[in-house]
Amino acid sequence: MQTLLIALGSLVAYLIAYHTYGRWLSRKIFKLNPENKAPSVAMEDGEDFVPTSKGVVFGHHFTSIAGTGPIVGPALAVIWGWLPALLWVLFGSIFIGAVHDFAALVVSMRSKGQTVGDISGRVLSPRTRVLFLSILLMALTIVLAIFGLVIANVFRMFPSSIFPCLVQTPIAVAIGVLLHRKGISLVTPSIIALAVMYLSVYYGDWGFLHNFNSALAALPVIAWVGFLLLYSYIASVLPVWALLQPRDYINALQLLSALGLVVIGLVVAGIFGFGGGEEKQALEIVAPMVRIGENAPAGAPWIFPFLFVTIACGAVSGFHCLVSSGTSSKQLKCETDAQFVGYGSMLTEGFLAVLVILACVAGIGLGVPEMVAGKATGKTLIGEAAYNANYSEWGAAGKGAISAFVSGSGNFIQALGLTAGFATALMGVFVASFAATTMDSACRLQRYVTQELAATIGIKALTNKHVATIFAVILAGAIAAIPPVGMPYNTENMGKGGLALWPLFGATNQLLGGLAFLVILFWMWRRNLPIWFVTIPAVFMLILPAIAMVSQLFVGDTAWLTGKNPNYLLSAIGIITLALEAWILVEAAKTWPKAKGLLEESA
Repeated sequence: MQTLLIALGSLVAYLIAYHTYGRWLSRKIFKLNPENKAPSVAMEDGEDFVPTSKGVVFGHHFTSIAGTGPIVGPALAVIWGWLPALLWVLFGSIFIGAVHDFAALVVSMRSKGQTVGDISGRVLSPRTRVLFLSILLMALTIVLAIFGLVIANVFRMFPSSIFPCLVQTPIAVAIGVLLHRKGISLVTPSIIALAVMYLSVYYGDWGFLHNFNSALAALPVIAWVGFLLLYSYIASVLPVWALLQPRDYINALQLLSALGLVVIGLVVAGIFGFGGGEEKQALEIVAPMVRIGENAPAGAPWIFPFLFVTIACGAVSGFHCLVSSGTSSKQLKCETDAQFVGYGSMLTEGFLAVLVILACVAGIGLGVPEMVAGKATGKTLIGEAAYNANYSEWGAAGKGAISAFVSGSGNFIQALGLTAGFATALMGVFVASFAATTMDSACRLQRYVTQELAATIGIKALTNKHVATIFAVILAGAIAAIPPVGMPYNTENMGKGGLALWPLFGATNQLLGGLAFLVILFWMWRRNLPIWFVTIPAVFMLILPAIAMVSQLFVGDTAWLTGKNPNYLLSAIGIITLALEAWILVEAAKTWPKAKGLLEESA
């Protein structure tokens, strides 16, 4: 019953937050006005600036910001116990993450759809623009280099998810054409698309499709990375209505409906138990509430500050400011839709993170396959044994986070009487689809950042959208193709190069959130708007990632710079990142006294 109460209590908290704090920000602080002409209308070009209904933009925005972040982060962070993870997700998403996403969206819409990096050059200083865009370029390169590997690994773990994921693209293109060129209602295509996608999950591993999925799952990682980067290039240069928007929208329909199944299954398991007959199991939390001090898990870093950079997307993530200001601000056709898309999407993602936590600390207790050396033994672990098998130490949790979520949430779905095969395939599609929508959006965002940076430093060729996108894809592909240090150069290890930079992403991503808050803060300061609700998160998100980065560089035997086995690549990039942050803060300190009430140059 405790699990059920946490889920329902979190849902109620998010609904209250949306209709109170979110509404206050919308009406009293930003004073959103439907009469203000949105950039998508004023600058409509049929490519990037396309007026779109808030439902479709919500689908794009939610699937782009979510990715695997609100799954992997919370699924890993419960190694410190379920309570710290739950509290950070709840309070972080309501008071920091949703404010960050919503404010970045509004500021961008009132700046002709410019990205946060571009806006920083006007509200802080021109030098800040270059520094900010440089950090964005690095962060997005890491995302593009690693997400192909993430998706490939999901397909290897859950081959039955491959065909359902592939079939989404032609469905999306068909819907995009119907909506944009035929102007038909969204309702009927949505119902048909959702039905087809669920049929593809149910039948997607039957007969010859099983062999098809198995063959693709066996492909080398580098093949999947190359294919996904090619897809990302196409999605980036096509008009948003042709592929990006409809794919994200239909993905959102499937993912939100799958979340609904998880919630209903959780309710059923919480009230009636799991399984049948006399062996029916009660749904209960099988993980410790808190694991710190003497009970801290082996090999895990300190809970502070690393809890707050391990759980990013479920609470607050700097990547979200890129989606808000990079794509969503160019699509909303009405300014008042920003609360629904910006604040509402982040709260939805927070609720997803809550469900992930519950799946990993309660759902897996209903039964998970015992694994030895990566192979199933045929036995089933239940209760605390299931949790301990996944979270005995830091390394095990890192490898098993996604499978812990898939197994736990799959158990919730099975409580509805659905088969284990369907539940596993659906959750595999759930994870892979989130990762794919983030990857194609990240490629488009990297194109914008590259074009903006190239225009600033005078590299004319890179201002072309095709050249900029090819540059982004080749850079990410080159990094991915280099095997991690110590691994032989072969087709099995090619494609895993992003792992070399991945340890940087947590702190860098959260630092990006702090810098976005800084830009928002200056924008509001120049307009004499209240700033306290932005100042507190900004300070928190600037200091905390810096502490995490310094710890990774200098603390402990595994420190990048001073540890037993120094990693000079990570050390160099980490030090450069801290130097860029310090430089931006110096620029901010110099500008702050003379910025109050003084509007910046128009976009």
